[in-house]
Amino acid sequence: MTAFDYLIGVDGGGSKTIARLARPDGTVLAEASAGPSALAHGAGKAWTAILDAIRLAFDGADLALPDYARLAVGIGLAGMNVAHWAEQFRAGDPGFGAIRIETDATTTLLGAHRGRAGAIIAIGTGTIGAANYPDGTRHIVDGWGFPSGDDASGAWMGLRAINHVQRVLDGRAAAGALALDVIAFCVGSSSGADVADDDDQATREAVLNWLTQANQSLFAQLARLVVKHGADDPAAQEIMTAAGAEIGLMAQALDPSEKLPLALCGGLAASLLPYLPAALQQRTVPPLGDSASGALLMIRQYLEEQPA
Repeated sequence: MTAFDYLIGVDGGGSKTIARLARPDGTVLAEASAGPSALAHGAGKAWTAILDAIRLAFDGADLALPDYARLAVGIGLAGMNVAHWAEQFRAGDPGFGAIRIETDATTTLLGAHRGRAGAIIAIGTGTIGAANYPDGTRHIVDGWGFPSGDDASGAWMGLRAINHVQRVLDGRAAAGALALDVIAFCVGSSSGADVADDDDQATREAVLNWLTQANQSLFAQLARLVVKHGADDPAAQEIMTAAGAEIGLMAQALDPSEKLPLALCGGLAASLLPYLPAALQQRTVPPLGDSASGALLMIRQYLEEQPA
């Protein structure tokens, strides 16, 4: 096995990128985060975010960033299941000494069960489910991408929240705490100007302006407002309940026998757990690690398989 100065595990998602820095023996030294690196934003932006996160991890460990050839890097990246995105990203390798790149579903699965058989549903900006079976085969559900897929994700929830606001502004639905907070978010994000409570036309224009700029990551920012009002607003509760039902369908597709340990992962996992079907809640297990730890495990396994 070739010797490297450091190992790095990267989790690249639609909201942020995490880089975890470790010694060759696996001892973690530091981690840092940067902007989103999901490939829907483009391969160039993904590499910028990843390299920023790596640099910040070395800064956090008070270490000089060595030549890239001295680093072995494992990357779990949202969007690697799209062939032409993956090809563009691989072509941008800045010259790491060793590199393994897989989808973030693969690294999340590795981290959650430390390489053993099990299933995960990762719920963040996007959503994807994956299972490793005892016979070594694997199955993936969803991960189709926003807006047609990624059911129950932050972006999926945000899209439903903004649709609710549209209905409220039209008079097709009653205004509640969720709608008021989403409107305030859109107004502040799109114009920076105050809009009077009774200025319906200006409010409508502010929401329309926000929509012209919105992408997957921006829609996902609305999910925190849905979570915030899940207990006090009927529209938010309906969205959360629907998300829980979608997660239940994914779990059934991944493991019809209900025998595999299932870990919910990602930034929205804890918030959505109470909305899962009761039987599914009872058989979920905490993940043993996250996508960045799975990426570290992936690159260590790869290096161990190489000839001395």
